[in-house]
Amino acid sequence: MATRRGLLTLPLALVMAGCAPSDAQPAAAGPAAPVAEALRFSGTTLDGAPYDAAQLAGKPAVLWFWAPWCATCASEAQSVADFHDEYADRLTFLGIAGMGTTKAMHEFVADLGVGKVTHLDDPDLKIWTKFGITQQSLYVFLDAAGGIVKRGYLDDLQLTAELKKLVS
Repeated sequence: MATRRGLLTLPLALVMAGCAPSDAQPAAAGPAAPVAEALRFSGTTLDGAPYDAAQLAGKPAVLWFWAPWCATCASEAQSVADFHDEYADRLTFLGIAGMGTTKAMHEFVADLGVGKVTHLDDPDLKIWTKFGITQQSLYVFLDAAGGIVKRGYLDDLQLTAELKKLVS
């Protein structure tokens, strides 16, 4: 009799386990990795969309600080667009525009062909200040972990060399 009851209990237990409500949540993957200080900023793109720099983590990035009236910035725009296209799968370019109107920034991007690059409108220069930027046109290079590896003005030859180092 005990053997027979055991044989009935096992299938009943299996059926009950399969019919139980499934409220269980998958186990959490653990705490999120901390975001590097350099990536702790947010802004608004020129198109008005919110942007969180934490999304830059995991891939090297180049921050390009520019102003719409800056002749040096205008002369660098074609190189920035070309390098963005060449390195798009290995790093991210992010333009951070300041010292101008949103309308002038849109015109700069459209006229100079840098529309594939994401650009932030930094009207109060909060992002510029965070990175110690006091003039345009300057670059800040970030490694995949968000660490600052280079900051300053670069001509095209220097920019080319630094980009190669950043992605190697």
